[in-house]
Amino acid sequence: MQHYDFAIVGAGYAGSVLAERLASQSGKKVLVLDKRPHIGGNAYDYYNEDGILIHLYGPHIFHTNSADVFSYLSNFTEWRPYEHRVLASVEGQLLPIPINLDTVNKLYGKNFTSEELADYFKTVGEPVENIKTSEDVVVSQVGRDLYEKFFKNYTKKQWGVYPSELDKSVTSRIPTRTNQDDRYFSDEFQAMPLHGFTKMFEQMVDHPNITLMLSTDFKDVKDSLSYDQLIYTGPVDEYFDHCYGKLPYRSLHFEHKTLNEEWHQPVAVVNYPNDHAYTRITEYKHLTGQEHPTKTSITFEYPQAEGDPYYPVPMPENAELYRKYKQLADQQDNVHFVGRLGTYRYYNMDQVVAQALTLYKKLVGADSLADVAAGKTPNE
Repeated sequence: MQHYDFAIVGAGYAGSVLAERLASQSGKKVLVLDKRPHIGGNAYDYYNEDGILIHLYGPHIFHTNSADVFSYLSNFTEWRPYEHRVLASVEGQLLPIPINLDTVNKLYGKNFTSEELADYFKTVGEPVENIKTSEDVVVSQVGRDLYEKFFKNYTKKQWGVYPSELDKSVTSRIPTRTNQDDRYFSDEFQAMPLHGFTKMFEQMVDHPNITLMLSTDFKDVKDSLSYDQLIYTGPVDEYFDHCYGKLPYRSLHFEHKTLNEEWHQPVAVVNYPNDHAYTRITEYKHLTGQEHPTKTSITFEYPQAEGDPYYPVPMPENAELYRKYKQLADQQDNVHFVGRLGTYRYYNMDQVVAQALTLYKKLVGADSLADVAAGKTPNE
């Protein structure tokens, strides 16, 4: 039987980063398993039958303020500069989201300056002494009307509960601006892998010390594997056979379509907070820069309660349930839990990369994340 230094469950960001570092920098023999028939996790992209590069699990846009994360991933891909813009369909208009100066002026037929908008927000914002929920975040910043037009129903569709029931972290991710900056993110590094995410992952796991086992459920084979340490990026409650009950996740259903037109919408993503069962429509050519004169591919996104776990649901009772699993996880010898599912955190892609590099830093005793990203060993 083949013996491995590390078995890694999950070939998404967390698993692939750790496999790559352990194999290339520490000379470890690594086995990577994934239930799905492909690497890349939810960031997996591929050319559909019409020859258009699409994201199978909805849009993934890379952005980070971490120079270490960006330089690390740059070992495996060239980049295409891309700044993400999103419009929301509200009252018959397509308006910039996050809310900015143009959003308010177009919606209300105003001509505010930045200073006047800041004053306006002060007059309509509802004071909240102790901000706990996602509703508190928005109404305190921009008032009740904008909250109801842009956030209330979108959140209900996305999460299955209203913002008043969700932790403040969800809407805190979305800034409010008084200028005309219509970029969805304001991070220092914003770019897309030039040849797609899957190509980047292929470069990461292309190493003689890495063995891939796809279309394989760890539960089915764990008793027949031989390894020293386990890195687990799947749902932490699943690892422990849901002994305290299931941790709630939101799932998604995607409806992919190719249209016989060059472009369908003016930006990559249009949100539909108040109309339709879907939350948003994504048009991939905006993201990828691919040119196709007669066809474009779009995806309708329908949130749902059941299915593959995508988003941990940030509510106090769920955090309490996770704490019980975290205590179990901390007691495991030579088992490391990492990633969005393994740590029940709503992480962005760059945060998962940083978390994985941080675990590698701990495993090898490196001095800094910069050293880990650069491949410097502790004794160099």
